[in-house]
Amino acid sequence: MPTTPEKLRKQYVNTDYPNVVLRFEDGHEIVVKRGVGKSFDVYAGEHVKLLAVFDPDARERELVATKKAEEFDDA
Repeated sequence: MPTTPEKLRKQYVNTDYPNVVLRFEDGHEIVVKRGVGKSFDVYAGEHVKLLAVFDPDARERELVATKKAEEFDDA
């Protein structure tokens, strides 16, 4: 039976875009407005997509980066 990956507490601060959506592998999303930081739980090795949202009324999102959990700052 495989072991469960370690759960990590990380944070992200949005300094570049009007809104950033953090999209996790399990499908849930966290919206981070410019100038705000959010902390979240993530599993070791999980990939998180960073999507920029320039117009909240439009459904368009631009992929900014894909980061592994270990690349975020510790909370």
